[in-house]
Amino acid sequence: MPGQNKTNPQALKALGIATVLLPVALAASGAESDAFAGAVHQTFRDHCVQCHGENGRAKGKVDLLKLKSAADLSDNPELLADLIGVIDRNEMPPEDEKSLGADQRQRLLAGLKAILKESAATTLKPPATPIRRMNRFQYNNAVQDLFDLKVVVFTLPERMLREHGSWFQPGTGKMPDQVKVGSRPLGKSQLIERRLANVGPFPQDLRAENGFDNRADHLSISPLLLESFLKIARSIVESPDFNEKNCGIWREFFAAPAEEADRDAEVRKRLHGFLTRAFRRPVSGELLDRYAKHAIRRIRNGASFTDGMKAAATAALASPRFFYLYDRGGEPAKSPTSADDLDLASRLSFFLWGSIPDERLIDLAAKRELRKPDVLAAEVDRLLNDRRLQRFCDSFPSQWLQLERIITSAPDAKKNPEFYFAKYRASMHMMLEPLLLFEAILVEDRPILELIDSNFSYRSDLLQSWYRDGGKGGSRPPTVIPFKRVPVTDRRQGGVITTAAVMTMTSSPVRTQPVTRGAWIASVIFNAPPDPPPANVPPLEENAKAGDENLTLRERFAAHRDNAACAGCHNRIDPLGFALENYGSTGIWRDHYENGREVDAAGVLFRKHRFSDPIEFKDAILAERDRFARAFAGHLLAFALGRETHPADEPALDEIVKRAEADDYRLRGLIKRIVLSPPFRGSFEAGRGEP
Repeated sequence: MPGQNKTNPQALKALGIATVLLPVALAASGAESDAFAGAVHQTFRDHCVQCHGENGRAKGKVDLLKLKSAADLSDNPELLADLIGVIDRNEMPPEDEKSLGADQRQRLLAGLKAILKESAATTLKPPATPIRRMNRFQYNNAVQDLFDLKVVVFTLPERMLREHGSWFQPGTGKMPDQVKVGSRPLGKSQLIERRLANVGPFPQDLRAENGFDNRADHLSISPLLLESFLKIARSIVESPDFNEKNCGIWREFFAAPAEEADRDAEVRKRLHGFLTRAFRRPVSGELLDRYAKHAIRRIRNGASFTDGMKAAATAALASPRFFYLYDRGGEPAKSPTSADDLDLASRLSFFLWGSIPDERLIDLAAKRELRKPDVLAAEVDRLLNDRRLQRFCDSFPSQWLQLERIITSAPDAKKNPEFYFAKYRASMHMMLEPLLLFEAILVEDRPILELIDSNFSYRSDLLQSWYRDGGKGGSRPPTVIPFKRVPVTDRRQGGVITTAAVMTMTSSPVRTQPVTRGAWIASVIFNAPPDPPPANVPPLEENAKAGDENLTLRERFAAHRDNAACAGCHNRIDPLGFALENYGSTGIWRDHYENGREVDAAGVLFRKHRFSDPIEFKDAILAERDRFARAFAGHLLAFALGRETHPADEPALDEIVKRAEADDYRLRGLIKRIVLSPPFRGSFEAGRGEP
């Protein structure tokens, strides 16, 4: 749950909390009971209050003496969610405290979740997604769709995968066995695509930490950027490439009508449909008059009909009604049309298409049909089968996997000579493998567990040789790259975690970085990012200092983690990172370090699943499949809503995962359940159930 670790979990002596909160959860009456005054109070005294409440001491700003009832927990949803998280992940009680029995832990979790569920159903409400502007990826898509452009508005370097040919056909339910693709970084030829001349983009919107680039609290707008929207709008319609050949709505919107036609009426007629699409809701007569008068005035002053309509289109593109995204669900309805349904149409289309809703979605919303679960489910299927789904693949998986990090990866050339060829890098091939695997799982509606361990992948000749012999061979085309679907029989490979891309981008130029890899696993796979390291703790030196040359990396880290301020987080993330130590700094398998010492990848996941190598590590993750599914669903929900997840979303995520299990955790089904969930639907009659 990105951003929700506001309470320091290491400060929670959860043995005391666990024993205390079970009777509180079961009672859930809000009253101080004899049980709390007796045994629970004694547990506080014995295990917790020395650090959390006694003598005014409250480590982590947690005073357990203030917890008198279930209501006290409901009033502090962030603390309640943190408690559920640290207890569920076996992070608490600490290893030096008496452990909870499995049954006791499950009863405790059930009780805590019951409190949170009751709170979410009554008083605790998820925050509304704040008003925000489109990011530039969404803006490009929206302009393309509004005018039915045959070219892109401006080049988007953040699109990592370039499709060559039209092989992405999600409606077929099958990915081709061979595809031709290109990658964005270092391949400038990939930026040479048909686009509108003389149109410059506004700056790229960066991914939020442990989040996405569509998050509302990161999409502010400055006066300078506001001015740039007007300039971009003008440059779009004035581009020499904005013409009948490239604009699909040219004849129906920009072309002059017949001489005998009533031009004023024609302007109003054309603008009505155009503005409805641009603003994602039927336009009022007053608003229509404003834009129509603007176009008609230009025409009467001597401009051509086409130029008059271009002026109106420019004004629409520069309007906050176009480039701002916001929900009007809280406003009283001013017309028979439900604003809620129209918000839902936009939310769905920006989730899966990264763009404005099409006419069908707007029509269903205007008729108040979209809120019906069976209609909404059918629309999800329709959007998932449309080629515009590629925009979801261009945005969500690369950000979820944090793949932008590989763009700056520069392994030491002396140690990794095969990584560099001509003026290019092997990372151009590496980054495409996990993206193509994700697309195959989505298009073919495969279980998301294959993101952890799959029996196939998509690889170029270079990647095939990379995994086979360290890249010594294989063709290395720098631009258009053939990727083939290949079987994966060696379980050291398969899935996204052990791809060369992830292993390379979580390493330094000269060595692997177990902490970085562990933090990546915690954040991406389990959606539980660790706290930032203390500012006064220096990182481990890149190269072994004198006298440490014969130590393993684990042995070198042992001294580093002796720092009390570091030990808590390292206990959680180090096993995740060292599990991948057999993969060198560019993802090539190794059994020994350069000094001849054997790599030790053994560890324990969540203090209950022991593993000795990466295969057993994958098995340990798969044993926690519900945990991974819930984490992945949390990422999807955050992306869909454009905000961080909130404690009020937790019961919905529990229900989503419960239903996903019955469907073998298939990706399309999971996406559909996200859309049908109360957090996504908001006030759209969420209680009517699911199909």
